[in-house]
Amino acid sequence: MLACACGSVYDEGPARVCPSCGRAPTIVDGFPAWAPELARGGGGFEAGYFEGLSELEDASFWFRQRNRLIVDVLRAYFPGLESFLEVGCGTAYVLRGVATAFPSARLVGSEVFVDGLRVAQARVPSAELVQLDVRAMPYRDAFDVAGAFDVLEHVDDDAAALAGLRDAVRPGGGIVITVPQHPWLWSAADEYARHERRYTAAGLHTKVHAAGLEIVRSTSFVVLPLPLMAASRFAQRHRRDYDPTAELRIPRPVNAALERLLAAERAAIRRGVNAPVGGSRLVVARRR
Repeated sequence: MLACACGSVYDEGPARVCPSCGRAPTIVDGFPAWAPELARGGGGFEAGYFEGLSELEDASFWFRQRNRLIVDVLRAYFPGLESFLEVGCGTAYVLRGVATAFPSARLVGSEVFVDGLRVAQARVPSAELVQLDVRAMPYRDAFDVAGAFDVLEHVDDDAAALAGLRDAVRPGGGIVITVPQHPWLWSAADEYARHERRYTAAGLHTKVHAAGLEIVRSTSFVVLPLPLMAASRFAQRHRRDYDPTAELRIPRPVNAALERLLAAERAAIRRGVNAPVGGSRLVVARRR
């Protein structure tokens, strides 16, 4: 289902034309755009980051293990998943992992920036890709699961973003989110990434409940490397020559060691362990 600005809610068709007022999404660079005014500069991120990021993700312990954790969670809590929306899909690194795990599912990736969609299209050509603003979600009751992975911290109104994720899934459908955790870890990395905030577990849980969602699972991850992460972030506060890619270009032996630590965390999470502290937090919720 789609929701038009005129207030009509209607079945999604190939043209996505509202039967009440005749409106349809604008096409920007070949992609359906529901918020075209933001397509080339919607704030909360920098469009120029996408190309460089896509070159670093495959080798990074953090991106690799976060992807596997997301797929673990989808398989555990939504084994019958047939449709999935990723909000803020970026370069489609996560979407590619979901496509591999659920090859028959309908996958829709969304971004506020069309520059990101061009990179995503090359990585997952089978996915439907659309430009939208999660704060004005055009989908209604349309997906089994919606995900936003390290996205909410970029959105000024994260309450509206959570409401948008809720609206996109069917009643009883699932929401999976990851966010950076612990405000005391705030550093130049957050400023470079255009973060609005880092979260506490209690603060995030309050916002998730307020959006009409019931939390099924909540845990920290990036637990074992947290002391190293904290030391790195504290050091950044006193440097004027901050390198935003340094944490993604660490030596291979260190990268491999950190990947083994996160793999151990994933194994614990699969066994039901919920960690109270860690650089990131994962929340699984259902629409009431």
